[in-house]
Amino acid sequence: MQRRAFLGSLFAPFAAWAQGKTLSIADLEIWRLEGSEPGVSGVNRQYQVRPLNVYDDQRPAPYMEPAEGRPGPQARTARYLVIKTKEGAEGLYGPIDEEAAVVVDRQLKPFLIGKNALAVETLWDQLYRLNRHSRAGHYMMAVSAVDNALWDLRGRYFDAPVYQLLGGPTRPAATVYGSTLGYSVEPGKAGPRAAELAAKGFRHQKWFIPYGPGDGAAGLRKNIALVEELRAAVGPDVDLMFDAFMGWDLNYAMEWCRAVEHLRVRWIEEAFQVDKMESFRQLARETTIPVATGEHFYGRWEVKRFLEVEAISVVQADPEWCGGVSELVKICALGSSFDAHVIPHGHNIHAALHVVSSQSPMTCPLVEFLILKMASYYYFDKHPPVPADGKLELLSRPGFGMELDEAKIDKRTLLTWA
Repeated sequence: MQRRAFLGSLFAPFAAWAQGKTLSIADLEIWRLEGSEPGVSGVNRQYQVRPLNVYDDQRPAPYMEPAEGRPGPQARTARYLVIKTKEGAEGLYGPIDEEAAVVVDRQLKPFLIGKNALAVETLWDQLYRLNRHSRAGHYMMAVSAVDNALWDLRGRYFDAPVYQLLGGPTRPAATVYGSTLGYSVEPGKAGPRAAELAAKGFRHQKWFIPYGPGDGAAGLRKNIALVEELRAAVGPDVDLMFDAFMGWDLNYAMEWCRAVEHLRVRWIEEAFQVDKMESFRQLARETTIPVATGEHFYGRWEVKRFLEVEAISVVQADPEWCGGVSELVKICALGSSFDAHVIPHGHNIHAALHVVSSQSPMTCPLVEFLILKMASYYYFDKHPPVPADGKLELLSRPGFGMELDEAKIDKRTLLTWA
């Protein structure tokens, strides 16, 4: 009898959902938070190759890490989205980009007032159909922010983590790969840093390639030497991935791949701009290195086209940009059906972590963790995600488990673009 009563109390909120419970959206608020913390500036500013770097006047000089940085207060700002309901339930998500915030405030908010916050598929589908430009860009980024905030709201309402609402965890902790954006790749500096990170538990590392076709043969040799130095530094058992941030062409990518295939590269990411699907397809056919892209995918339909022609084997759709938790779950199903990995890009980490943790490790083996960015990105979060020995523990706090640290907020401003 006691066991039955316990189970009844445990599933009571879900029963209410199943019986048609509604939570009426009353408001969407975007808050700009400001604060500061001690820090060091002027270091860890290594650039990566960009599409614009093919132009001489747009290509920066080779980066040189200074001996030391400049200590002093570092300003911190972030935007958080709060969704409120008439019944008192709220959802929180952030930080979100300003481009998304503008669209949320001006276009999505008026439509969502009065809608049922528990209507997962209905709300996503209606927002997608609301605007002729919904398939990509800032509009889809705004849909993503709203969708993620709504999942946090549902988790808080049902007193369950989002990964629990998605079917429950498939592992007690998620394995991260450390993205090294910002760390110097100067010869003699990248290798020791990689070994240091591996000793801290980052046994999967992604490094950012600084040179492209505009740098000529000398730049290509430097890109190859970077892989050689890193592999020599960490040995054979650490995964090494590389990101070219859309800065290459097909011939350049094939030449680099041929030179480093023997060094067991886990993947080459975003060698081309995402609209060049044929280049991805040809590269995938020419190299044994897995080909990855997807942080600039804006929905399941783009993913499907790439998978159907075997252009990639690693899908990196980002729930901050591709449509939120709701869409990323669908993309995971697609990835599974093509036996491809879905390893979300890590612009933020909350939504990606909860989706990955609810999926099979065969489909979603890793979560991206931008080491330098995340050190300050969640400054206002009382419980910032911090990996231990290369893993992020799954916590039981409701929703995404976010709570703002009021002691760190010097100023908060309610933003509106109406």
